[in-house]
Parts: sequence; structure tokens; C-alpha cells
Amino acid sequence: MFESLSERLTGVFDRLRKQASLREADVDAAMREVRQALLEADVALPVARDFIAKVRERAIGQEVIKSVTPGQMVVKIVHDNLVEMLGASAQAFDLNAPAPVPVLMVGLQGSGKTTTTAKLALRWQNRERKKVLMASLDVARPAAQQQLKILGEQAGVATLPIIAGQMPVDIAKRAMEAGRLGGYDVVLLDTAGRTHVDEALMAEVAAVRAAVNPHECLLVADSLTGQDAVHTASSFHARTPLTGIILTRADGDGRGGAALSMRAVTGCPIKALGVGEKLDALEDFHPERIANRILDMGDIVGLVERAAESFEAEKAEKLAKKMQKGEFDLDDLAEQLAQMRKMGGMQGLLGMLPGIGKVKNQVAAAGLDDKLIKRQEAIVQSMTREERRKPKILNGSRKRRIAA
Repeated sequence: MFESLSERLTGVFDRLRKQASLREADVDAAMREVRQALLEADVALPVARDFIAKVRERAIGQEVIKSVTPGQMVVKIVHDNLVEMLGASAQAFDLNAPAPVPVLMVGLQGSGKTTTTAKLALRWQNRERKKVLMASLDVARPAAQQQLKILGEQAGVATLPIIAGQMPVDIAKRAMEAGRLGGYDVVLLDTAGRTHVDEALMAEVAAVRAAVNPHECLLVADSLTGQDAVHTASSFHARTPLTGIILTRADGDGRGGAALSMRAVTGCPIKALGVGEKLDALEDFHPERIANRILDMGDIVGLVERAAESFEAEKAEKLAKKMQKGEFDLDDLAEQLAQMRKMGGMQGLLGMLPGIGKVKNQVAAAGLDDKLIKRQEAIVQSMTREERRKPKILNGSRKRRIAA
């Protein structure tokens, strides 16, 4: 996410850092490039204009002119304003209410709402130790309720039994009653979507909202739709107040305009990003970390958190002892490669390192991507158990068999 914007801004600020002193004309030239980069990243024009005005006001002030490193000071000002534009601080999901806590999921059809519902349920069940019940209120889309049921089975999360012919408001009331009787902490209500915002969709959402009084009302929007996602959020927020936004397909959005504009236009916080199709591919939205990534400063805290989630302390300790004794074998290597994929793959990990944007071409030329990990895993899996544990026995004929 933000690859194209990050590349453009890194080039602008590298030139500023090389200058011993900055004139107002230098700042103006840089701001013109930043403004163009923001607009090309599909940031809303009023948001881009306001951002540039705030940065310029501070960048031509005394704190920059008298600074020992004026270029670096401008970068800091841009960073601070990016954080402010993205929402200043991370907004967590609020489940602090009497159980069962009703959470309403809204959005357009095809935005990934049902999958995101399952992702949230799995996350709260595993991380927060909450007992979660999911219910599909989508009676319009064929097999929508069955889809949520299947996702629930995959995630190990309970779903409300399907009763054919029941209307959304009645399903919502039944879900809340089942939540109370079953001792559930959270009830996730997945509403129906449409191909566009229409009166019927809004009326249905309003009716469900009135029936269950949700503690959280979350909009799921597709980040790939850019400014359309922002307009969708504005329309929903005007008719049914939202408490948060989840942007899906963030891993495939190289521009990031929706994320940069969403908070400023709607006033509603982005709470999470969908970064893949798997049920654990959901990240908290941290404005400061996102700003760091945009300015090629990396996200070391996020990298450490991913590692902590993926690695088990006991296994890591055993592996360290094996390495100390020189007993690290190819089974251990395969396990490490699998852990790397779980953490986001080669590209995901490299993208969180500071300064990686400057060596992007070299990394691409070296072939350091997820295909390399898959190839290594395939090679190891083609070996016998004895070969994986005793790599020294791999002679010419064995290698030819593995390569075949």
C-alpha cells in the first residue's frame, strides 16, 4: 500500500535533504511536487490542498529556516501532518458494553463485508478471548447466509442457524436473543449490501439499527475504489452514524488515496485494514506507522508485533538450542519459511524495513520475492524424511531426483 506515493515523496525529500539551506522558492517547488503526488495517489482535492497549506505554513517558518538540517525538518513537518490527516492516534474497536455487544457491519456488495465479519470474529475470539456469535442478515444475495456459515466453520466461530424466509430485522432480533441465552460476549450482524448506495439499502440498515441499537457500526469499504470509497463512507455516515471504517484489499492498493482522505472527509476513524484473503489477514490501523511507511521510514514496531504473533516462545527457544548445537536441519528450515509466509511473505516483511524503497530495484533484480520462498519449500518437501534430517547424505543422484 502507498508504494507509488512513497516513491514520489522519497525522491522529493532526498533532494531537500541534500541542500544546506532552504529558500521559500525551494519549499514551494517541493510542495508542488508533493501536491501532485497526493492527487495522483487519488487523495481528495480539498484534503490535498489543506494538507499542503498546513505544511507550507510551518515549512517557511523560523523553525525550518534556523534549523541545522532544514531538509530533515521539512520531512518531520510532513510526517506530523500526515499523522494528523490519518487520524492522529489509533482507534481500537470498542467492546466495552453490557454483553452481548451488538456490532453492525455495513457496506456495498463486493467490498468484502462478509469475510471481514469472519476476520473480526476470529480476531476477537483469539485475541480478546470473547465468545462471538455471527449472524447474516443478507436475504437478498444468493447463498450469502451459507457463505457466513462456512466462514464460521473455518474460523471455529458460532453462527446463527438459518431460517428461510425470515426478514433482516427479525434475524437481528433473534441473533440478540440467542446471544443473551447463549452467554455470548459479542454478536456480529452482517447486513446486506447493494451495488450502489440506494434508499432501500439505507432504510434496511436504519431499521436494523433501530431494532438492536449497535454499540459499534462499522463500514467495510474497498480501498481499490479510491474516492468512490470515500463517497460511500460519507453517504452512509450521513444516514446512519458510523463508529469506524475497515478498508479491505489494502495490500493491492498501490495509491492509498482512500485511506488518506477517509478520516479528513468523513471525520470517521479507520480502525483496521484488510491485507489479504486469509481470515487472519486483518491489521490495526496506526496513523503514525502508516505515515512512517509512506515516508520510507519503515514500521519496526509492526514487524515485531507480527513476529510475536507468528512465533511461539517455546518453539523459538528449542530452535535456538538446536542452532547452538549445530543440529539445525531442513525440517527446521521449512518451518522457518512457513513462518515467514505467515508474517506476510518476503515483500510484506521488506516493506516494513526503513529505507527499503531506495533499494527496491536491487531487491527486484535479486529475485527476493515470495516465489523464492515457495520454491525453497517445494525443494525441501521433495526430500525424504531422512534427507531433511541429514542433508549430508544428499549426493548427485538424490539431488537429480529432487530437482526432477
